[in-house]
Amino acid sequence: MSTNAMIDLALDRVNWNDLAGNQEKLPRIFTPGEVLMPESGFMRGHGTFVEDENIVASVAGVIEKVNKLISVRPLKSRYVGEIGDVVVARVLDVGQKRWRVDTNSRLDSTLLLSSVNLPGGELRRRSAEDEQMMRRYLDEGDLISAEVQNIFEEGTLSLYTRSLKYGKLSQGILVKVFPALVKRRKMHFHKLACGASVILGNNGYIWIAPTKSEEQEGGEANVKSSPGCATAS
Repeated sequence: MSTNAMIDLALDRVNWNDLAGNQEKLPRIFTPGEVLMPESGFMRGHGTFVEDENIVASVAGVIEKVNKLISVRPLKSRYVGEIGDVVVARVLDVGQKRWRVDTNSRLDSTLLLSSVNLPGGELRRRSAEDEQMMRRYLDEGDLISAEVQNIFEEGTLSLYTRSLKYGKLSQGILVKVFPALVKRRKMHFHKLACGASVILGNNGYIWIAPTKSEEQEGGEANVKSSPGCATAS
């Protein structure tokens, strides 16, 4: 048995009259090479360069002005980490006293052996035996939640998981979005009423998993309750 379904295109669902009325409120998108303003009295920031005494956009995006600093926030970009950011990352390689992980940034990030919790929560110096057992803690392909502890000069992020709310992730799904869609907030761990737990990584990686009971919670503990539940398609 077959049925006919009528589906409107997104183009047809747009109210162009309302859009025209709100045009002044819409952000202005600049293209590469477009002049933003004269250089006099202003400083150029990220996404800009100076040409013929004018500040010019080097990427496509929205202009941002902080006092006299002019920059362009690109519409699409890699994650640029800040200290204190919550991230969801994937282990790429196990090295000497460190793991190399993917955080959706320009360079691979680093998780030091001294920056993870030992089994049982032991507080002691890491030994040669701990280094030999690193693959038992985290292996290639494992997903983790972590916090950005430091940023090295070349831009590499140093991560930190020595907290009960961070650690290895399991039995869930990873959703990837543009990092610009995830705003920096005090709380990035949420429990939804439908029984799902969500970790909103500042790097655009979002982890969704069934909510664990208090007895089961380990790396995903101390999450904040949220009233609603989003439906994924």
